[in-house]
Amino acid sequence: MTRSGAFCPRCGDPLEKDPRNRPGSEARDPDSALCDSCYFEQFDLVDAPDRIEVRVCSQCGAVHRGNRWVDVGAEDYTDVAVDVTSEALGVHIEATDVSWQVAPEQVDRNTIRMHCTFTGVVRGTALSEEVIVPVKISRETCKRCGRIAGGSFASTVQIRAVDRTPTDEEEERAEAIAREIVAEMEATGDREAFVTDVGSVDGGLNIKVSTTKIGQKIAQRLVSEFGGSFSDSERLITEDEDGEKVYRVTYAVRLPPYAPGEIIDPEDGDGPVLVRSVQSNLKGTRLKTGRDYEAGFEDGDAPDATRLGDRSDSVRTTLVAIEDENAVQVLDPDTYETKSIPRPDYLEEGSDEVPVLKSRAGLHVLPRDENE
Repeated sequence: MTRSGAFCPRCGDPLEKDPRNRPGSEARDPDSALCDSCYFEQFDLVDAPDRIEVRVCSQCGAVHRGNRWVDVGAEDYTDVAVDVTSEALGVHIEATDVSWQVAPEQVDRNTIRMHCTFTGVVRGTALSEEVIVPVKISRETCKRCGRIAGGSFASTVQIRAVDRTPTDEEEERAEAIAREIVAEMEATGDREAFVTDVGSVDGGLNIKVSTTKIGQKIAQRLVSEFGGSFSDSERLITEDEDGEKVYRVTYAVRLPPYAPGEIIDPEDGDGPVLVRSVQSNLKGTRLKTGRDYEAGFEDGDAPDATRLGDRSDSVRTTLVAIEDENAVQVLDPDTYETKSIPRPDYLEEGSDEVPVLKSRAGLHVLPRDENE
C-alpha cells in the first residue's frame, strides 16, 4: 500500500494520499487535511436553518420578500414555502453530483414541515442527508392594504356634467375605467395603485385613488371616451418625514351637456337629432331623414338645442303602412290614431313594429338600438 508520508492532524493516522494536494483544497476548506474518517465525522452535506418564517398579507395574499411585498397570486402558500426553503438551504462546496428534493407536509393552516433530502459525492464517497425545516406562515397586513383600510388617497376624480347629472351608464363606465387603469398598473408590478373609494354625490360621482398619476389617467381617459374637459387643483395637506410637502389633487371632469342616446332639437329647421357621440364635437342622426348631423366647430360638443328626451323614453308601436319614400303611417302610442310621420333612411322594410319617440317636436321613428 502506498503511503503519502502525510498524517491526519487530528487522529495521527497515516494518509494514503495527501488531501492538501488537491487543487484549491486549502482555499476551499481548512479541514481538507483530515483523513476521511475525521473529515466525515464533522461533515454536514446540507446547511439548513432551524426555522423559516414567511410573512404574508392576510388581506391580499402578498408575500414579503427582502424589503418589499410581492404579489405571488398563490391560492395557498405551499409553493411559496418550497421556494423560500430552497433559497435558504446550502450544500457543501466540496459536494458534486448533487441532487435533492423537497416534500412539504401541511401540519396546520400556518405551519408547513419541509422534508428535504439531498444526495451528493464527497471525496469519492456517496452521501445522503435529510433535514426537516418547519416553515411558519406569519399573517399580517402589508403596507398597501393598510393604506386602503385607512382610507389613504392622493387624488379625487370628480365626474360631473354641464347642465345635467351624469347618467348611470356614464357613472358605471367611469368606475370601470378607474379599475381598468389600476389593474393595468398592478400588472406592471405597481403595488401603490388602488381605488380607495367610489361614492355617489349630488350631481355626480367621486372616485378617490392612491396616486395623482392614476387620477390624471382616469380624467384623460374619461374625456377621451365621453368628450368634455377636465381641470385640476391641488391642496397642501401635510409634510412627510423628509420635510417634503404632500398635496392632494382634485381632477374635475366636466362631461358635455348632451350624452349619447339623448334626442335634441338644434332648432335649425331640420328636425330632431339622436346624439351618437360628443367627442370633440357633437355627432348624431336626423330623425326625419336618417342623415348624419355634426355640430359646427364653434359649437363643439354643446350646440344650442332643446332636449326632447332619451332613447330609453321610446316605445314600440305598430307600423301601419309605408306611404312613399318620405312618409310612413304608425299608430300614435297614446291615442292609437294613425299618424303620418317622416320616413328616415334607416327604417327597415318589412317591420311590423318600430320604436318611436313622442315629444314637443312630434312623433319620430328611432333607429334600431345596436345593443338590443
